[in-house]
Amino acid sequence: MPLDQLKQLVKAIYPLTEKELDDFASVWQPFLAKRKALLTLAGQKENYLYFVVEGVQRVYYLDQQDREATLVFSYAPSFGGVVDSFLLQQPSRYYYETLTPSVFLRAAFPSLQAVMQRNPAVETMIRLGITHAMSGVLERLVEVQCYSSADRFRALLQRSSHILQLVPHKYLANYIGVDPTNFSKFINSIKS
Repeated sequence: MPLDQLKQLVKAIYPLTEKELDDFASVWQPFLAKRKALLTLAGQKENYLYFVVEGVQRVYYLDQQDREATLVFSYAPSFGGVVDSFLLQQPSRYYYETLTPSVFLRAAFPSLQAVMQRNPAVETMIRLGITHAMSGVLERLVEVQCYSSADRFRALLQRSSHILQLVPHKYLANYIGVDPTNFSKFINSIKS
């Protein structure tokens, strides 16, 4: 059951009382999206925080020459969306797109804000979740700036080897900043 999955993830981040957990869970609503749906557009304020029940999504940036930079993937069980736009309630600089048909729970900003105001422990849990995510982003920045393309590929496999079966390889190549042909060579090198 999706709410049970949500509660289990929350408990892994920070222990809440049953009352706090139930209040937090009460603001989440089911949401379905087809493959290749743009849930958030650049220039648009993110209105929802998503909890991924099924499917794979990505957050990406599109520059003025229409070049894409895949920044992050989300898949079950995890939170998703353009979190900075959601929490700051400012227009997004990024797109949030489903790569596969996706099943979510989602919480609207006013509802989640009210739960955090009523329950400081919920706000603490969210802060800790964001802190863990930020730690991952900093680690990834080091990889992008300091590692060779082969080392970035190895780091991806070490961190999330299952992602090779979840995400089309062209997006993974973009994510680690390598040409799709080189990415195929890396894949073939681990198969042999």
